[in-house]
Amino acid sequence: MAKKKKQHQPQESNFADKEAMTLQDQLGGDVLAKLKAAKQSLVADVEAKQQEEHARKAFERKQKEKNMSFEELLGQYGDQGSKY
Repeated sequence: MAKKKKQHQPQESNFADKEAMTLQDQLGGDVLAKLKAAKQSLVADVEAKQQEEHARKAFERKQKEKNMSFEELLGQYGDQGSKY
């Protein structure tokens, strides 16, 4: 016996309703505002941590150079200094 293929028709009306709704529509305005505020605070925290890390590395580099002996400084910089 030959089997009949069932023709599946997509439910276009249900799909169109879901497509029309955006995430902003699904979430309340206050929830969306809280999410945006949380994102901004997280971005600000990450930037602050990056700046602190950069400042810390610069300070450590200066301290390391400050504590170098003359021989180490001469080996690192060589004849890069000015003539006078």
